Amino acid sequence: MQYRPSAAMNNLNRILVRQNPQTRIANRVIKPCDVFLNHRGIDTKRTVATLLYDHLSRLNLRPFLDNKNMKPGDKLFDKINSAIKGCKVGVAVFSPHYCESYFCLHELALIMESKKKVIPIFCDIKPSELRVPDNGKCPANEIQRFNWALEEAKYTVGLTFDSLKGNWSEVVTNASDIVINSLMEIESEEKRLIRRRNNINAPMTI
Repeated sequence: MQYRPSAAMNNLNRILVRQNPQTRIANRVIKPCDVFLNHRGIDTKRTVATLLYDHLSRLNLRPFLDNKNMKPGDKLFDKINSAIKGCKVGVAVFSPHYCESYFCLHELALIMESKKKVIPIFCDIKPSELRVPDNGKCPANEIQRFNWALEEAKYTVGLTFDSLKGNWSEVVTNASDIVINSLMEIESEEKRLIRRRNNINAPMTI
């Protein structure tokens, strides 16, 4: 897939260069990742999840995808929970078998509970079709937690994609642009809060 820098990416680069000519996107991140990719492997790992991971990586961002970032010996929940809490944006790739996975629903709930910006991609499924299965294997409090997270995601504006008709390059580029714009907004808000805090704490001069 041939890549051409998007307008959003160019804007982000200009902002970073203006702040410090030596700054690169890869160096600005202290936390484990910029973007956490929440997905169901059997549906989307070989398609949109990996394509989006590769695309964001080429932009010098730090996406988290389990099979790319985890290594033998890592504790599954520790690594994933840490990545979610450290990220700034979560991309939830919903697919036909998504809700069958406890891990997918746990990740989504933690992203929502951590109050991260969430970008939904509805891949081969409509928001109304997303339901948490109550098969008796999951505690009632977890079912309630997962239902809440799904409802939050359903009413968040996202992207829709039909793999039989759509263009993979287009959905990946669109998702990347949304991620980049979201990161820019978050960074701008963080800087505004820091300036405000500094102004409040600054000593008064007479």
